Amino acid sequence: MSDRVVLGVDIGTTSTKVVAYDTEGEQLAHHSVGYPLDEPHPGWAEQDPLTIFDAVVECVRTVAGELPGPVAGLSFSTAMHSLIGLDAEGVPLTPSVTWADSRASAQAERLRAAPPGLALHRRTGTPVHPMAPLPKLVWFAEQEPMLFERVAHWVGIKDYVLLRLTDALVTDHSVASATGLMDIHHLVWDAQALGIAGIVEEQLPQLVATTTVLPGLTAEAAVATGLPADTPVVVGAGDGPLANLGLGAVRPGVVACSIGTSGAMRVAVERPAVDPLGGVFCYALTEDRWVVGGAINNGGIVLQWAGDALAPELGEDFEEELLALAERAPVGSGGLIMLPYLLSERAPHWSALPRGAYVGLTHGHRREHLIRAALEGVCQQLALVLASVRAAGNEVREIRASGGFARSPLWRQILADALGMPVRFPAGHEGSSFGAALLGMQALGLIPSIDVAADLVEIDETVTPDPAAAATYAALLPLFSELYDALVPTFASLRRLAPSLPPEPSPTPAPM
Repeated sequence: MSDRVVLGVDIGTTSTKVVAYDTEGEQLAHHSVGYPLDEPHPGWAEQDPLTIFDAVVECVRTVAGELPGPVAGLSFSTAMHSLIGLDAEGVPLTPSVTWADSRASAQAERLRAAPPGLALHRRTGTPVHPMAPLPKLVWFAEQEPMLFERVAHWVGIKDYVLLRLTDALVTDHSVASATGLMDIHHLVWDAQALGIAGIVEEQLPQLVATTTVLPGLTAEAAVATGLPADTPVVVGAGDGPLANLGLGAVRPGVVACSIGTSGAMRVAVERPAVDPLGGVFCYALTEDRWVVGGAINNGGIVLQWAGDALAPELGEDFEEELLALAERAPVGSGGLIMLPYLLSERAPHWSALPRGAYVGLTHGHRREHLIRAALEGVCQQLALVLASVRAAGNEVREIRASGGFARSPLWRQILADALGMPVRFPAGHEGSSFGAALLGMQALGLIPSIDVAADLVEIDETVTPDPAAAATYAALLPLFSELYDALVPTFASLRRLAPSLPPEPSPTPAPM
């Protein structure tokens, strides 16, 4: 029945996708619209907020038009950490500065090294890293002071879309918990963080729960989307926590692992917490459900690099042949370790400093060893994130995984072996958009609780670790971890020397 259908609106880094779901979890219609990620300077990653708003409107209008009747409401998911400066009339003065933007690296490193750095992380749930809005605000204050003074409101991309659709200037606790500006323990804007950023509370949207229902659309938005003006709009949450929900990983102890171009690992918890060393983030899903985990910059992008750099003759459809090459190398790649930090790294070290490295290279290693070591490096990095999740005091009983890598039996097996646990692969669902729809259904009273996700998501396959391979990776993991610390001085020297060296090769596009 169409009155039990919710549109999950997922505002992503490369596209917006809208999917219509009923309360049984069945996908009824979908549409997506892509848009570019602009990189006007090295390390910058921006988007046009007007283009993204237009994509949201087109997707909603298209999907709603394919349904036989009215919908129960809209519910939103968004890429986290974006930052847009608006004037007093709500007109953007800046592009949408995305999570992939690293212009604030110097500001983040300075804040992280200062005495309040770790305390800020533990109080706000957000690592002090250039991805986060807090260091970006410091960058704007220092590098664009005249523009900074003109900004009336600082918002994220979903906040901007909701403002245009409903005329409400709000942000949810999930998105706010990824800004570095909200106290996750009291659900208020953090006074010290705002002081560091050089802004006041009035410049930020009103904080609301992720299940907040806005009363409807403006007359202009109703015409543009083709929906009635009284269509309920559920504010929604960030795409990471909602991906857990979309995979059914909503109960304590169930970890969601995803490897797309980048990667992440998150476990649902009932109370906010960060580990003592600050290796994980803590973001809200609902008032009584949070996710603890870490994201990595380098997932499938590492396989893409290996194809370009090590097997260019394979052409565009290289993935299957590249994986076949990797399968010829033994577990552990003959003692070859790759630190896969091609696009710097996030969890668990949260530094923009590192670069990729091969260590242990000998005369006997061949192309297949280099390719396999790259895949193993990604999975070992996720194993470090899993260790940080455990260090934050979380039990890990089950791992569910999704993403483009899941098409590869080899990569599935390496992941299970590196994590040393069975990995379950759900069938079908679109992750964050399904999570947004489920959250909307709870907010609108169509389902009793988001816990139904655990029953709606069907497991397609479970991959168990090979004991011998798991033992090899367990023995290598301490070496993999130690290499980061050992190479930090080298990474720092390379950055210091960079201005005097010939230009680096053109960068691969930032992860999505």
